[in-house]
Order: sequence, then structure tokens, then C-alpha cells
Amino acid sequence: MTTPPHGQLQAQLQTQLQAQARHPADRPGPAPQVSPPEDLAYASAREQAQALAEGRLSAGDLLEQALARIRQAEPALNALSQLDIEGARAQALKADAALARGERLPLLGVPVSVKESFDVRGLVTSSGNPAYADNRATEDAHAVAALREAGAVIIGKSNVPLALADLQSYNAIHGQSNNPWDPARTPGGSSGGSAAAVAAGYVALELGSDIGGSIRIPAHFCGVYGHKPSYGLVSMRGTGVPSGRIADRDLTVGGPLARTAGDLSLALDLLLNRDPLENKARQVRLPAARHARLGDFRVLVIDRWPGTDPSLTEHESVRRVTEALRQDGIAVLRPDDLPAGLLPDLAAQHRTYRSLLGSSLPTPPALSAPAQRRLAALPADDRSADAAWLRAPTLSHAQWLQDNEHRHQLRLQWERLFAVVDVIVTPVAPTPAFRHDHSEPKDERRFPVRFPEGLRPLRFFDLFHWAGLPVLPGLPATSFPLGLDDEGLPIGAQAIGPYFEDHTAIRFTELYGDRHGGYVAPPVPARRA
Repeated sequence: MTTPPHGQLQAQLQTQLQAQARHPADRPGPAPQVSPPEDLAYASAREQAQALAEGRLSAGDLLEQALARIRQAEPALNALSQLDIEGARAQALKADAALARGERLPLLGVPVSVKESFDVRGLVTSSGNPAYADNRATEDAHAVAALREAGAVIIGKSNVPLALADLQSYNAIHGQSNNPWDPARTPGGSSGGSAAAVAAGYVALELGSDIGGSIRIPAHFCGVYGHKPSYGLVSMRGTGVPSGRIADRDLTVGGPLARTAGDLSLALDLLLNRDPLENKARQVRLPAARHARLGDFRVLVIDRWPGTDPSLTEHESVRRVTEALRQDGIAVLRPDDLPAGLLPDLAAQHRTYRSLLGSSLPTPPALSAPAQRRLAALPADDRSADAAWLRAPTLSHAQWLQDNEHRHQLRLQWERLFAVVDVIVTPVAPTPAFRHDHSEPKDERRFPVRFPEGLRPLRFFDLFHWAGLPVLPGLPATSFPLGLDDEGLPIGAQAIGPYFEDHTAIRFTELYGDRHGGYVAPPVPARRA
């Protein structure tokens, strides 16, 4: 079977939406209400589930609202790679029947979408690779099954970059996803379509994955919440290509994106304990958040990456959080306030992160010609992060073991630090959403980033310092929105918590958002009055 070009796919998607855009009165099920049902397109998943349980609208109504948003915005955003309208309508009918019987589940009747790399029974998993454009899943990934068992109505899949390996979301099968704040800019990657779908009101909840900021950077770019769980909490069985892989990819986690931090907590608890073999002997039960009041949190703020000057975005994100917390009477610690040696060496940690990240694929992509020349010229004693990335595809097992030992030592060092503080707040990235750039090779791209003295070009890999910080030690990290910058683009920060204390990081961002504001609806599509 030959994959049609992207333009044809988009035409098919629009035809499907238009042909099936039936009036509620034409749908099977209960008679329509006299007045239009409450519009909950921008409500949280919790609020949507509550409205359904109270009978304020039906699951069919809620689904049609989501489809209406998609019809309105998808030509501009292209956030979704696949839609299963008939399947979703069938799921909504079953949800309405269950609700009528008095059944209650956390997401019963709530529309959700999932990242393209997660298997959804009957839909294609390609990870943006044309070689897998016909790879139709026969069963749900563990994480998708968890959402389905919680009653979620799965409407389709969101777009990703080729092989999930970019901070932009475009590929030869499904084309380019755009940012709902400015379609000329990227929504991020690799969970870029996910963040755009949540921000634009398609769904209240999305399922993404993260190894280098792939949940948190799109959340930062699109102005939503995203959580990278502690490593190993969420089963990754049934993700990526080729299908059938059993072992999880090193460093990779699956996690939720939403418009509220409360929905992140709800989703995370649903995603736990999905591996049937592990569940024979043990099940994870995460500790509650350390505090219930924002004022009780001990907060460390890190605003400067070693050896660099803060960009305007880095400075502004940290300034907003610091000033807001101090207005609330919360003492904010800086690295200089800590005893010597308590904060891990971030530069050394980043070197090991780049080494294990680059060696985490069974068949890593070939280095570009410029990268191969840099590798050939590397001095043997070069221990920089760049050198680690260049050597990673041919890393020896002995070196991998040394890096892995460093990872575990760092995890213990971070644990000692979290005896003194509860959360660590940092920027997510040095820039808001940037303009689309598909130039090749990817590692040679330069991105204009604003600094106090003006624009400065940063390399592709210079955008990952903050996003990579919690990944190597496996720490939980929640990206949360901070409003718009002076260009009208969303910016955010991330709250990093102790290992397995995911609810502490999420709860901090929830309390912060309740007091200082969170998600704001973007201009595309225009929000209904």
C-alpha cells in the first residue's frame, strides 16, 4: 500500500470531518436538549467528567464539541495525524449508556487523544516514518489501555517529528504541526501535536512521552501543563517502531499533558502499574505531595546554566516565579545559599546525559558529515557534552557502565538535596516557540535567541540544557505556564521534584497556578464567548 502525500491526507481528514459533522439530532442516542449543551471545550478533564456524571450534557455532546473545535482549527494547526470519528462516536454511545446505568469512572466519556507513537488498536503507529505508514496496531499500548479502562473516549492521535527526534513536529506522512499562538512557529516536539491539541481545546488530556523535554518543551511553547514522570513509573510497552519491543528505551518516560495541573495528577495515577508481569509481585503507590499549602514549600530556583548567560526568556521565567513566591512570603533559595557540594555538578551531569541519550537507540542514526569531521578531530581527553554526544553512537559497554554508575550516584546526590528543599524551579528552554526550520542537517541548525544585548544564534543542542536536567537521574518534572512574554508568546518554567515524589512537583504547580494564573486560551482557534 502506498502512502498518499501529506496534502492528500489532509484533504481526506477534512472530508472525513465535514462528511461526519452531523447535527446532534442526527446522532443515535437520547433526544437533543432544547437548549444547547454547556460548552466544555476548554474545561479540565475533571470538570468534563463531573459534568457528564451530573447529566449536564452527554458524552456524545462533549465529543461533538471536540470535533467542532477540530473542524474549526485543524486546517491551521494540523495537530492531529489521525482521527477515528466513528470509533469515538461508538465509544461515546457506550459511555452514555454506562453513565445512565450509574457507572462512574475517572474519565468516563471524556475525549482524549494520544501521541502518534503510542499504539491504539486499529490505528497506525509510524513515529512519522514513511517506512511504517501502514503499521496498524492490533492492541493498545499499556498506557492507552489505562486511559480506555478509565472510560476515556479516544478520538485519534497527535502529530510527531520523524523518529520523535526533533523540537518540531513534522514528517513526510502527516506534514507540519503549527503553534496555536502563532502558526508560523512550532508547537515543539516530539509531543508537539499533543501540546497544540490540548492548548486549542480539542481535548483536555493528552498522552505524550519525554526523553529530552518532549513533553515539557511543547507545554512551554503552547502554554499548557506537562509532566515527565519519574523514570520507570509508566509502562512504555506498545510504543514506537518497529512494533513488538519489550524493553523500555533508556531514559524515556510516558506522561500526560493538560490545561490544569490537577489533570496531570489524575492521569498519572491512572497510568501506574500497567505491566502484568511486574504486578504479580509489586505495585507502585506514590507518596502524597509533601505540602498542601504553597507557602509551605521550600523552593530552590536555578536561573543560570553553568558557563552561560541567561537569555531573556530564561531570565523572565525565573523572575516571574521568584517575585510571585516572594510576594506570598515564601523564601526562595539560590544555588549560592546551599552548602558547598550539595548541588550536583550540572555540567558533568549533562555530559553523562548526552552520552546515555545518544546511545539509547539500538540503531542510532548516522552522524552528519560535519559531525563526523568534528568526531575525527576530537582530542582523546575531551570530556565535554559535545564530545559525549559525538562518541555516543559507538559507546563501549565499559563506558556505558561508568556513565550508568554516575547516573545512580547523581540520583543519590539529588536525594540529599531534596532533604533541604522540596522543589527546584528552572526554565524549560532558552526561548519561546521559534519559527519553523526544517534545514538539514538538524545538528547544524541555528536558532535566534534573544539576550539582553540582542539576538544570538544558539545551536540545536544548546536548547536542551534545562530539559535534560531531570532526565538522567530520573526525576519528575512538571512544566507549568507563566503567561505571555513581550512578544505575546507563552513561556513557562519547570518544577523538579524528588525521585518518585511526582505529586510534590505537580501539586506545587497546581497551587502556584491557582494563585498566580495558569493556562490561557490561544488565538487559534478563536475561543467562543
